Formats: sequence, C-alpha cells, structure tokens
Amino acid sequence: MELTHIFGELNKVQREAVASEPGPLLILAGAGSGKTRVLTYRIAWLIEALSISPLSILAVTFTNKAALEMRHRIESILGFNIRGMWIGTFHSLSHRILRAHHQEANLPEAFEILDADDQYRLIRRILKELQLNEEHWQPRQIQWFINNKKEEGIRSIHLKNDNENMDHTLLRIYEHYENLCQRFGLVDFSELLLRTHELFSNNQDVLKNYRTRFSYTLVDEFQDTNKIQYQWLKIITEPRNHIFAVGDDDQSIYGWRGARIENMTNFQYDFPETQIIRLEQNYRSTGNILQAANAVIDHNKGRLGKNLWTEDGDGDPIKVYAAYNDLDEGKFVLDTIHTWIADGHRRDSIAILYRSNAQSRIFEELLFDSGTPYRVYGGLRFFERAEVKDVLAYLRLIHNRNSDPAFERIVNVPPRGIGNRTLETLRDHSRKTNHSLWNSVIDLLSIDDTPMRIRTRLQAFVDLIDSIDKQIASLELHEQTSIVIDRSRLVPHYQKIGGEKALTRIENIEELVNAAKNFNSEPDADGVINPLEDFLANAALEAGESQAEAWQDCVQLMSLHSAKGLEFKLVFLCGVEEGLFPHQRSIQESGGLEEERRLCYVGMTRAMQQLFITWAEIRYLHGRENYSKPSRFLLEIPEKLIHNIRSINMQPDARIDRSAATDAITENDEIQLGSRVVHKSFGAGTVITIEGQGASARVQVNFEDAGNKWLVLSYANLNPE
Repeated sequence: MELTHIFGELNKVQREAVASEPGPLLILAGAGSGKTRVLTYRIAWLIEALSISPLSILAVTFTNKAALEMRHRIESILGFNIRGMWIGTFHSLSHRILRAHHQEANLPEAFEILDADDQYRLIRRILKELQLNEEHWQPRQIQWFINNKKEEGIRSIHLKNDNENMDHTLLRIYEHYENLCQRFGLVDFSELLLRTHELFSNNQDVLKNYRTRFSYTLVDEFQDTNKIQYQWLKIITEPRNHIFAVGDDDQSIYGWRGARIENMTNFQYDFPETQIIRLEQNYRSTGNILQAANAVIDHNKGRLGKNLWTEDGDGDPIKVYAAYNDLDEGKFVLDTIHTWIADGHRRDSIAILYRSNAQSRIFEELLFDSGTPYRVYGGLRFFERAEVKDVLAYLRLIHNRNSDPAFERIVNVPPRGIGNRTLETLRDHSRKTNHSLWNSVIDLLSIDDTPMRIRTRLQAFVDLIDSIDKQIASLELHEQTSIVIDRSRLVPHYQKIGGEKALTRIENIEELVNAAKNFNSEPDADGVINPLEDFLANAALEAGESQAEAWQDCVQLMSLHSAKGLEFKLVFLCGVEEGLFPHQRSIQESGGLEEERRLCYVGMTRAMQQLFITWAEIRYLHGRENYSKPSRFLLEIPEKLIHNIRSINMQPDARIDRSAATDAITENDEIQLGSRVVHKSFGAGTVITIEGQGASARVQVNFEDAGNKWLVLSYANLNPE
C-alpha cells in the first residue's frame, strides 16, 4: 500500500513511532519535536495501513480544543470523515460512558454536572447546614480537599476506615457532600473520572465491553495525568495494552494541581515490554537555545532522558542582563522590544515570561505608558485582579466615604457577618434618603430599633475605616497601602483559602505596595499634590483601558505555566533569581526544585530565535527591598552559550560566581541560596551569598531587622525558618 502521503512529512524517528508494532509505546516527545504530528499520523496509520476501524480507536486529550484540532488533522490526512471515533478529554469521555451506563453507575438518567462555581456554592450550603463557620472552614479549601481526594481515588468511607487521624469535621463535610450529590444526582468534574473507574472496577460486563470495543488507546500530554486518570487508562487498556502515550517528563509542571510525574517513570513497569521512542529533533529553537535548555534540565535526577538538537544552526547566544533593580529590568526589556519592532518584527512575536503573576505589573506600566499594545495571556491585567481591586476599594472608601462601589466591594471582605439582607436594607435606605451607603450605615446606627447583632457588625466596620484613615493621614503612599493591607486582614483571609491561587493573590497584594512606592504624583493646576487620589485615578484608568484582543498585533505577557505549548521568536525570561525563580516555597518542598527546573526548561524552549534572561540585584518583594542573587538555573547554563549584556559590579557579592555558588549548592543541603533562616540575635532573613565549603564556608544573610550580615556557617547556628 502506498503511504507516502503519511510518511512524507515525517523524519526517521517520527516514522518509527508512527509505524511501530502494536503494544505499549511511550513516546518521549521533546519540546518542539512534533508530538501532535506523531499522534495524529499514528491514528491515520492505524486506520489506513492496518485497516483498524476508527470506532476501535480511543484518543484522549486534555482540552476540548486539542481534541477538535486532532480530529481535523486526522481527517485532513485521510481525506474522509471520522465522526464516529471517540476523541475527547478524560472528562468528556467519562461523561459519555456514565450517560450510557447510568444505572450500573448508580446515577439517575438525568444526572447533572457541577461546574466549579456550582460545587463551591454547594459546599457553602453544607457548611451552613452543619453550622460551621466559613472563617474557620474555608469553602475553597474544602473544595480543594474533596477534589484532591477524589483524584487520588479516595472516598470518605476510605478515610473513615483507613485513617484514624483524619479530622472528624472535615470527614463529616466530605460525607455530607457525597450524600447530597448522590441524593440529587450531582456529579462534579473529579467525580466523572472516579465514578467511571469504579464502574469499570465493579462491573466486569461493562469493562469487557469497552476493552473489546477499543483495540487501541492513544493519550496526549501523558506527563500531566493524575492518579485517577492513570488508573482509568490502565483499566481500560488491559490486558491487550495497545496504548500509545505521548509526553515529556521534562515538561511536567503541574504537580501543584495533581499531575504525577511518576506516571511517566512507572509506565514501562506497569506495561511490560514497553517500547520507548525519543523525539529529540527540534523544529522550533536555535542550537544555542537548545544546548542551554539541555544543560539546565540535565541537573534533574531520575529523568527518562533525551537531548534536543536541531539542523538549523546555533543562532545567537543567550543574552543575560543583570539589572540594578526591577524597574531597570523593565526598562531594558521595553527598549529591546522597541529595537526589535523597529527592525521590522511584529509585536506578537514577543513574549515576556515570569514566574510570579505579580511581576507583570512593572512591564504593564511601562508598556502602557509607552503606548505599546500588550496582552496578558490567560489572565487579567494587574489592576483588574480581584485581590488588587479589594485593596484599592479600601483605599478608595478611606479617601471618599461616599464611594458606593467601594463600600459594596469590601463591606464583607474578609467576611465579617454583613450579609445580603443587611446590604439590601442599606440600599433601600439609600434610595429613600438619597444618601450614600456609608451615610446610610451612620443613619441606621442612630436608630434604636436596629438589631444589636447588625449594629455591632456595622459599627465595627465603620470604626475600622475611620481608624485606618487617622492612622495613615500623614504617611507616604506606599506606607498607607501597606497599613491598609495589614489592617484589612486580606492576607490572612487568602492564607486560609490556601493553594497556589491564594499564594498568587497574596503576591499581587504585596506588589501593590511596590506600585505605590514607585508612583509619581503630578501637581494639579493649583500646585497641590494628592498622591492617593492620583494613584486611585491611575489604577482606574489602567484597569479601564482594555488590553489588546487576542487577534491583534501586541506584546504577550504571561506566567511560565501559561506559556507551555506556545512559541515566540523573541522571549524574555525575567526575574531569574534565587527565591523568585526557583520560588522560595518550591525550594523547601520535596520535588519542588526539580519541577521549578522543568518550568525553566519550558520557558527557555518557548524561544525560537532569541532568548533574553534577566535578573535584578535589588527587587521589591513582600513590601520590602531585597538583595537578590542570580538563580542557580542561570548558573547551570554553560558560559560559552551566554553573552552578558551587563554584569553588575556595584558589590563584589552580586556578581555571578559560578564555582562558589555551585559548590555551595551541592555541598549544603539545609542552607542554600535563597533559603529563609533564623538567627538567635538577628532574627529572620534570607541567604543571599554563599562562599567556600566545609568548616570555612560563610554566608551573607539579609536580615529583616539587622540588615546584611556575613556569618561563618560552622559558628552561626542558623536554623531554617
């Protein structure tokens, strides 16, 4: 059979993967190596070369968009429709199976799917029914707990029987949630997979039907599978094991949301006689970019191993810019962008990547002020983020008590027992009297028949705003902002919620202090300067100015997690410093540092032609000035691949000392660059320099209260914070 139309666009290794004999296959597809092409051509090969019916093939993706694109590509290769073939996400396929077997799955025929918001509201209802305080039992935390347990395949009954140390109240909430869902026929996203796996496990006739139906199973982005997804794949493919899994262990960056990199390493043991094929030829990046990325990721242990290469030449070296501070970093990026555009390149060929969403603020401000169109990919711009708007609403109400939008936004944030019924009472009074909501509160507090419970809560809010106003009256703008954040208790509010999203919100709140510190207020026509008023107006203008649409020619800003799967001619990888990238909390977590390194690898391999890496000696973080050191990831790039645009020589300890830093990192397990430590006399601080080894090793620590101190490790008695 003539199949040149299938093989014509494939390289030798891709052809080997596409035409491999049936059996368990693990395709290690490096960044830019054509994994989607291999997956779609494999399906076309099965149908055309092996005469496998499309109805006997199951293809699993992670997004509906990817599933649709895969279907279109296959039909384009084959030249005919494959509408009957099962291609979809784990959730959509599970939903389809449960609809067909609702009785066996113990579900009503018209069971309802709960989205994340519906699930959240149900959990809040349960907390009320169980008379539990939301301040202590945060609904978002409960939601994360339930979904996490389901993704691990664990129901409340398992916790009850197998874990004596399980929190009794948490278990009671989980039990109540499961009972309500069962009673009303409600199925959340995690339940779709768990219920389908249980259906297969408990009903051999149903399982046999699907094992017989699907001769071949293919799965995309295999490195992103969690425990229940992996179990789902295993049970449906056994015993034939004709599974074709495509993934990249070096791009496994979603451990924080349940992805298990060990699924990649366990595959060859769970599926005996697995054939591993490595796709290493890269069609995206230059040779120098690939060599640098290879060098960084090679420091991770336990990799399945591959080495990206290209036929397209070395290209430019990696350009490293050591900035004096984060503003200098932003200005350098902006100047380089303008030069790139002046050379005839499109703005949408540029990406600014960062580890923390809070870093976007300076870049947004500079791009906005220069009139350069930009878009925050996959997220909101800084002043549009809910947590930032919460702080601004406090400031706005302090500045103007008659701001009803600000009042409504924060009167019960964090929760202080002022609910919708009380708000409706205030709104009614406001309409009747033509007073602001704040003045309506004052009116109600003066009325004797206002219930004491409501009176107490409203008075507490009024006292809070009034006392903050007095406290900040004569302070600098950034000090005002910092005190509002502290007195409003927004940070503890988000800390209780927990999870990656909460930490991002806290970082954004703290970055607002930096925005206030760097804000320059202009005098009005009478020469009067009002920094708070100007700052609030500027924030409103930036939030109100709509960012460029996705189809417009604009600079792309995004977090490193959002950048996966994308590519750009010019990439800036910014804030590559110890404690920021790798992130401080990841350094302290088991496996966290290796996932951060994979994230760096993903960021580097987004670049097609030019890669700039920037770091700043001084960066404002958590509301204070921090002295930074270049990230270990930067030190792991061979010097021959780097062109230093500027090396800082303001202080000897700020230069990139590769040998000392590398030795210190490998020799010392507890005290590392960026570690948070505590000293008996000096208090808490951050390690910013390490020199020497063994008994003579010394560290420089930036203490919060005592400033920078050099200490000999063997005498310092430093303890991890």
